[in-house]
Amino acid sequence: MVLQYYAITIALAALAQGYADPGSCSGACIVSDPSVIRRVSDGTYFRFSTGDEILYASASSLAGPWTTLGSLLPDGSSIDLDGNTDLWAPDAQRINSQYYVYYAVSTFGSQDSAIGLATSDTMELDSWTDHGSIGVQSSSSKDYNAIDPNVIVVDSTGYLNFGSFWGDIFQVELKSSAKKATGTSYNIAFDSSGTHAVEGSYMYQDGDYYYLFYSAGTCCNYDTDLPSSGSEYKIKVCRSKSFTGNFVDKDGTSCTDGGGTIVLESHGTTYGPGGQGVFDDPTYGPVLYYHYINTDIGYADADKQFGWNPISFSSGWPVVQSA
Repeated sequence: MVLQYYAITIALAALAQGYADPGSCSGACIVSDPSVIRRVSDGTYFRFSTGDEILYASASSLAGPWTTLGSLLPDGSSIDLDGNTDLWAPDAQRINSQYYVYYAVSTFGSQDSAIGLATSDTMELDSWTDHGSIGVQSSSSKDYNAIDPNVIVVDSTGYLNFGSFWGDIFQVELKSSAKKATGTSYNIAFDSSGTHAVEGSYMYQDGDYYYLFYSAGTCCNYDTDLPSSGSEYKIKVCRSKSFTGNFVDKDGTSCTDGGGTIVLESHGTTYGPGGQGVFDDPTYGPVLYYHYINTDIGYADADKQFGWNPISFSSGWPVVQSA
């Protein structure tokens, strides 16, 4: 009865908000925290996700069919922390003519965390070199958690956005190789309300603005502990003309003071979308991709599906559209 009640509530919200449904997916469509990149040489799509030492798959399009290739680092990470064989939240980028996948080593609810990096020239199975920690690590003495990496390159310099809970989202500059951090990290998003569940950032530039997408709310274990309506995962955004800070939402509220405009939330049979990224697709243009629960399938973490939608920035703010 509880799940039926939530399904009705979500359906009513969908009518009010008018969110587009996720684009189609075939093949291997179960993911968590996906990251998508397209190989330059032949246009093949690769999708990386949490679990199984970063599970990854390939396809000829965003819609699939997706074919599982295996694990990014089948032996785990060289980072000496608990969780180094259960890697999280990959971020795939093409930097210095190589393919980079940043990843997090941690355990659920822990602040003993670190961000690592693997690289490949081709993205083929067993072609990855693990570089271990990039020098971003956290413990109980830190005001951040070193998980959920995302890198944006501006004027040939990489900047790492990372973090979850505690002080929420931070940024730090990377050295020219983008394999090590340099300098001191600084806060770019914080919400002090409740458990201040702000995580999974992804920065994307369109025109004069840098858009800071992030996930907010309860992410997981919906089958055993369903959160109150509206407190489940959703995707928010703030923007700034500087990639290093001063992000505000559509109402002008600072992203370091709880600001954040909702881009996508539960609607219809789509529940708890998050773990997002943005991808420039040759067919659709900018695409928002994410994981979500299809309430017709199930609420368990193992049921999370790969979702995607084209997004338009014509209004100055990202609006989800139908594929």
